[in-house]
Amino acid sequence: MRIRIVDAFTDQPFAGNPAGVCLLEAGPWPADSWMRQIAAEVNLSETAFARPLPDDPDADWDLRWFTPTVEAKMCGHATLATTHAMSSDGLLDGRIRFNSLSGVLVASVEDQLITLDFPVSLPAMIEAPEGLREALRIEPVEVYRTEPLGDLLVVLPDEAAVRSAAPDLIAVAELTEKFAFRGAILTAPAERDGEPPAGGYDFVSRFFAPGHGIPEDPVTGSAHTGLAPYWAERLGRERLVGYQASARGGVVQVLLAGDRVHLTGHAVTVIDGELKI
Repeated sequence: MRIRIVDAFTDQPFAGNPAGVCLLEAGPWPADSWMRQIAAEVNLSETAFARPLPDDPDADWDLRWFTPTVEAKMCGHATLATTHAMSSDGLLDGRIRFNSLSGVLVASVEDQLITLDFPVSLPAMIEAPEGLREALRIEPVEVYRTEPLGDLLVVLPDEAAVRSAAPDLIAVAELTEKFAFRGAILTAPAERDGEPPAGGYDFVSRFFAPGHGIPEDPVTGSAHTGLAPYWAERLGRERLVGYQASARGGVVQVLLAGDRVHLTGHAVTVIDGELKI
């Protein structure tokens, strides 16, 4: 079976967020335990498994995502990586519909740019959970919970605070498990030197999900389904650019479209090989 590693939300290799991609034949899913083992072996934040649905009127392919430890409900970068792999193989003509645990997700390709149509995850302001400041080792400005994904969205005062943050990951894992968060998003407005922002993006973020086997995710498309409505309201624009300031870094273009968020980015295949089992 063919397996690929694709760097998503970047147009350069060794940047963005790498995802494993396995395109399967039509038919029943392999055992969940087998897919979890493959994801653990690949050992990236997510590995995507997709199979064609020749007789389904509502979707073209089934799509599932696995971290090294659990099945994910939604994953943006691995969906983008899967779409890139399928486009490279000539398996789609501009647009494809994926059936997933988050409903039908539509992906489209135009001039090597891939756009994902995902459901919005609306942020609601909450009190800072007990232990948050100690876990993050920083004082938040505001704290939100995004639904339905259940991310902890923590607003910091500026870009420098996001970039320099060094959370206690053991404490973050304990906190997110205790309060049933998927992970913790740190975000702040982009540093500005006039208009537009100096870096060409509107906001920065980082994402930590150590309780799901992801200490820090390089670029998290799904987190932007909560970041998009927050920053759209705060900045007064529906079309924005986010930069995820991990060590690898990546750019996510977002468009808030009612109860949907369009996530746009590039992808690059860096490994294309064969699974020998």
